[in-house]
Amino acid sequence: MFPSCCSKTKNGSQFKMSYTKVIVGVLVVYVVHTCWAIYGFIHTKPCDSSKGDSCVTSYLTIKPRLQLSIYSALDPNDESGYILLFKVDRFDINTRFDKKVIVTLPVGTHNNRTLHAVVFIHKSGVTPWKDNRHMRLVDRLTSQIIPLQLETTTTKQTQETSEEHKLVLYWKSCLRLNIMNEDFIFSNAGVPSDLRRYMKIIEDGKREKKKLYLPLLLVDELRSRLKDLIEINRTTKELPLTVSYDTITLCKFRIWIHIQAVIYSLKHFGFSEQSLDEIKAMFVENGLHVLALSVLVPAFHLSFEVFAFKNDIRFWRDRKNLAGLSRRSVLWRCFSTIVIFLHLLEEQSSWLILLPTGIAALIELWKVNKVIELSPKFHDERLDDFERATEEYDSKAMKFLSYLMYPLCISGAIYSYLYLQNKSWYSWITNGLISGVYAFGFLSMVPQLFINYKLKSVAHLQMSTLMYKGLNTFISDVFSGIITTPGPHQLACFRDDVVFLIYLYQRRIYPMSKSRSRDYGSAHRRKAKGKSHED
Repeated sequence: MFPSCCSKTKNGSQFKMSYTKVIVGVLVVYVVHTCWAIYGFIHTKPCDSSKGDSCVTSYLTIKPRLQLSIYSALDPNDESGYILLFKVDRFDINTRFDKKVIVTLPVGTHNNRTLHAVVFIHKSGVTPWKDNRHMRLVDRLTSQIIPLQLETTTTKQTQETSEEHKLVLYWKSCLRLNIMNEDFIFSNAGVPSDLRRYMKIIEDGKREKKKLYLPLLLVDELRSRLKDLIEINRTTKELPLTVSYDTITLCKFRIWIHIQAVIYSLKHFGFSEQSLDEIKAMFVENGLHVLALSVLVPAFHLSFEVFAFKNDIRFWRDRKNLAGLSRRSVLWRCFSTIVIFLHLLEEQSSWLILLPTGIAALIELWKVNKVIELSPKFHDERLDDFERATEEYDSKAMKFLSYLMYPLCISGAIYSYLYLQNKSWYSWITNGLISGVYAFGFLSMVPQLFINYKLKSVAHLQMSTLMYKGLNTFISDVFSGIITTPGPHQLACFRDDVVFLIYLYQRRIYPMSKSRSRDYGSAHRRKAKGKSHED
């Protein structure tokens, strides 16, 4: 009934295109949903009393006299164990301040008990628990994590008991507080779900019951960085604590609590403390506009990656010969991908990073198997001039490059052995290999460029795959400038950009022409009769 949409052509192109349409559709839905969610954070619907809505007004509109009190406690539910650290009798929410106090550690802290900071906003002149309109928030001052200086250099241990011994107690030297200072009027039935756990609603007035919400208090975890942590040992008795306070808008308040929830979730996905600290820096140091990039750009990156995988598999599956293609580039790219995967596995990276890399490694292994099947001997009479020239130029390019690659790789491995600290022999091998891959990864692409130059043709390449990979390279460049990344990774991104631009230049100066049979290999010289064109 609908042949244009449901019929399948003989060569199956309609069926293949459906995969692309599904991926693009999912990407569009994801982007639209994300934009709608961000708009919901930016624009919170106010209460409209003219429509009969039950409104909730800010408690700050009645100008109460407030006090800020901060206590320390091993058990935040035991009021008898509270120790006053800091207080502001006449607390003005619009006045920013920084105050440094000295905290005496209780004995239980050295016995691996967690010390908490209990923050109260309450009526001035009374204790917090005697004021039924107080706001209370609890935050940890001590935490047990892997030693920061050993996070990337300690040996990998599989036993749980050994991991417990690696944990070290750290002190959080900065406590950053925020209060939402906007007199926003909420609808009682339309309070955003993300704000409910931070909101406490009371009733004021004897005759006309007026609903008020107490000040929205937030501990800013995004600005708590690893550089603010202080290691606690057995002899530590006192430590400094800097209490910082500032106001915050409702929009930023909602975005901040969502980002903090995401970071907490990433920790359970296997992200290290160093990785989480870099994510925090991305939002704090670069502004909220990075939030949109961090949500939208990975979606495009993943989509382009899937498109590249799909086109690469289809291209190599349909190949009948290696005319115009560098066999050694495929072998080197497979080796490089496997080395990167083993390095990420050694560093115990998140499965979110390991999974795409592992899929890429499997595809490269399949391509190597395909190359072996299509690789006849050099003196095979079945080879035409085009295939014979390809093999000759490929061999010549790798011969010249090996004069540069082998000495540099060997010298780099010797330098790493003599002057750098490694976990084990396996770690030394993987680190040496990954350094060579990052630094000399361009060698996997140079032979193909040399072949294109000698043959004066690029028609034998899969340009759609190159385009998707090139776009992903530029996306990686954007994020390498935002997130703190190792120097070799930035070098690899720049290297891929240069090679991709050279490919584009060759594409321009060597236009494809079907009149030149060598551009399309034997597939075009033996075109089937009766077939008008090929999609």
